Amino acid sequence: MNFEIEGTLHKVYEVESKSASFQTREFVISTEGTYPQFVKFQAVQDRTGIVDGLKEGEKIKVYFDLRGREWQGKYFTNLNAWKVEKVAKAEVAAPAENGNFPPTNFEPFTDTENNTFNDYGDLPF
Repeated sequence: MNFEIEGTLHKVYEVESKSASFQTREFVISTEGTYPQFVKFQAVQDRTGIVDGLKEGEKIKVYFDLRGREWQGKYFTNLNAWKVEKVAKAEVAAPAENGNFPPTNFEPFTDTENNTFNDYGDLPF
């Protein structure tokens, strides 16, 4: 099963050699929202470098698999990360040609020649 999640890189741990032929690396992201969560992922073998070059505090997207196993009657679950991408920053609206930003609200029309003001209050909606 493949999953993905976006968050802020919170902590990156060093690569650990579990045996002569097996290595892992863990990292933690924090999610946004009312109740932020700190989620720890594990990268194994040749994937331990997927967080190289990333800095804590950067927004990232993590692609991962769920892994579960049983050992001596106990059950363990890992979030196995296999790809990480930086999240592009949201673009800010550019000013119009006259240097002003486009209006975000509309004001009632005023006809200064006839000294009339129309708030369109007679519309049925």
